[in-house]
Amino acid sequence: MKIVFHHDFYRVYTSDPAAAPERMQSIVTIISGHYEFMEATPAKEDDIAAVHTSSHIDDVKRLGLYDISALAAGGATQAAFMGLKDPCFALIRPPGHHASADRSWGFCYFNNMAVALEKLKREKAIERAFVLDIDLHFGDGTVNIFQNKEYVSIFNPSSNDRKTYLKAVAKELAEQQSDIIGISAGFDNHKDDWGGLLETEDYTAIGEMVRETSERCGCFAILEGGYNHQVLGHNVLALLDGLEHGHLFNDKPVLTKQRD
Repeated sequence: MKIVFHHDFYRVYTSDPAAAPERMQSIVTIISGHYEFMEATPAKEDDIAAVHTSSHIDDVKRLGLYDISALAAGGATQAAFMGLKDPCFALIRPPGHHASADRSWGFCYFNNMAVALEKLKREKAIERAFVLDIDLHFGDGTVNIFQNKEYVSIFNPSSNDRKTYLKAVAKELAEQQSDIIGISAGFDNHKDDWGGLLETEDYTAIGEMVRETSERCGCFAILEGGYNHQVLGHNVLALLDGLEHGHLFNDKPVLTKQRD
């Protein structure tokens, strides 16, 4: 499995929790040595404009956040294309699932998942896609963008009981006949994060379920929420471990870049 990343994601670009110092480092420190890293490249503006209005893109530019947001969207797109053959994870920020076509909130600016899937669809790499959004918060932006596009189905599991939560994920995946599964991988529903529900091992279970389903399609994941730096890296590794059926690539070379 490859990890799509860029050293610019270390930068603190706003004051919100998704851009907090050490957030990305807390993940890279844990997963380095297990997976091969490759450098993210920015999404083209035409690809962003396929899902966002020109006025929204201009707003992001006025905020001075276009470059980092385009880089995140580009990393998601790279992961999606690679995910057609093998599982791939985009370690990116800003997150994206609260970004609608013409507005955004919740630390998001461009909808990384939507940019990626629309690119796959336009290039006829897929006919159908499924989004599994495991973030604590409902991915309203993704729903907004895809609500009138029949080629995408979206599932945001919600439960106060972790076993019921996992059963719901398993049931939804069992019914999928998509060409690719995209995981909006938020980790803020962990027992030691904002949601207080899932165990670290549950992310492994989710990864295993997606990988089992992806034996007949592709899969990739992109980072969304997750704010407790003490557990975030371990939770990311758990999901990746599940996507690899519990087998890590310990002998792969790792490209690491230090922060500026």
